[in-house]
Amino acid sequence: MGTGILVAGTTSDAGKSVVVTGICRALSRRGLTVAPFKAQNMSNNSMVAVDAATGDGVEIGRAQWIQSVAARAVPESVMNPVLLKPGSDRRSHVVVRGLPAGTLEAGEFAGGRKHLAEAAFAAFDDLRRRFDIVVCEGAGSAAEINLRAHDYVNMGLARHGELPTIVVGDIDRGGVFASMYGTLALLDAADQQLIRGFVINKFRGDVGLLKPGLDSLYELTGRPVLGVLPWQRDLWLDSEDSLALTSRPAHDGDGALTIAVVMVPRVSNFTDVDALCLEPDVRVRFVDDPRALAGADIVILPGTRATLADLEWLRSRGLDVAIVDHARAGGAVLGICGGFQMLGCEISDPHGVEGHPGASAQGLGLLDVRTEFGPDKVLRLPSGAALGAPASGYEIHHGRVEVGEADEFLGGARSGNVFGTMWHGSLEGDELRVAWLREVAAAAGREIRTGTVSFASARDERIELLADMIDEHLDVDALLSMLTDAPVLPTLSGTLR
Repeated sequence: MGTGILVAGTTSDAGKSVVVTGICRALSRRGLTVAPFKAQNMSNNSMVAVDAATGDGVEIGRAQWIQSVAARAVPESVMNPVLLKPGSDRRSHVVVRGLPAGTLEAGEFAGGRKHLAEAAFAAFDDLRRRFDIVVCEGAGSAAEINLRAHDYVNMGLARHGELPTIVVGDIDRGGVFASMYGTLALLDAADQQLIRGFVINKFRGDVGLLKPGLDSLYELTGRPVLGVLPWQRDLWLDSEDSLALTSRPAHDGDGALTIAVVMVPRVSNFTDVDALCLEPDVRVRFVDDPRALAGADIVILPGTRATLADLEWLRSRGLDVAIVDHARAGGAVLGICGGFQMLGCEISDPHGVEGHPGASAQGLGLLDVRTEFGPDKVLRLPSGAALGAPASGYEIHHGRVEVGEADEFLGGARSGNVFGTMWHGSLEGDELRVAWLREVAAAAGREIRTGTVSFASARDERIELLADMIDEHLDVDALLSMLTDAPVLPTLSGTLR
């Protein structure tokens, strides 16, 4: 049977996903079979994998999908057994082992998850039987003491698997030493024994300046800082966390084409625009105000987990009028999944998939399309062609789209300069992305450089850079030794004891 390790954090967006991705590739380089694992995601950024037994599509968190690529493993739903997709501030849709499994209300979050814990532990045990090492990612903070009694994502998982745990802290936010010490101190004695060291992430400057703090933290806790990872602007990857989106680089290319991505409140699968951010003649910016559409050549409405609510949000800010005016003035518009549905004539939810049975709304009316939400979720990996180029992507949606007077486009529709697709990830295909950019550039009277970027190669290069950073700045040998060593470590006396 294989072993495992838990990468926990002091906060959300401390860099756990990035660290796990880098560790997965670094260990794979050493000839180990590696699997990523996150017991529970809370994210609307997901991906479709294929169930090996049935051949059907299953849904997993995007971060675990990219981590499986880094580990050179086939992505499986078992790598992310529980996925919570927020539909509102108090209600999440639940996905278990890749398939819909009802909803979870805020009041049930603490005590109503026993069945989810059982599914998560069974999935972890399955992976550990088949891989040399399972690299687990925690969620939020390891010291969510209000949730500890029912936790199966952080120290609850560590206790189940007897996993040595490292705690990652983001020094760029400030207070990293206090947050690391406090995280450890708030845990009970048994949990503390599993915390074996710390990793400081996103450091800028001379590491020598940290030495007094590193020494003091070791003296206070008996645990070393295993690495200080440098801050790198271009190391963001397929994130699961919307917190990371606010620091995502809005690519400032030469500006031949300007793309405005409308950041609806419940945005999902925002990685759909990643490939555009790499194009040298494309400037991508994220906007939430109608005035920010001025000067844009293309407006993109991304996917959303709450189509009707986010459509109302567009109207409340005047973005609906701004998008329609942009299209009527000859500007290009691309809607993806929920964003595509908003571009249509009508959206109805007779079954209450989004929480309000019988709800309906008029869309922006730019495409002759009508959408009705059904209880069954579509999970597919479609392929085909568009604009003379091969195309592929993935579908994750409840909406059933009926297209009227419009041309077909990637499982969706097109009318002139307005495009709508149900396929997430289609722009990651180099040939399709180039064909689409050339078409919209020509319509705008522009010439752009295209065909110089391979998105798949760029992604793998970023993974390799992460692994290089892990090898250079993290004591991987010490990490591996944790899998067999079990020293007795000091217990801190926190305020709860």
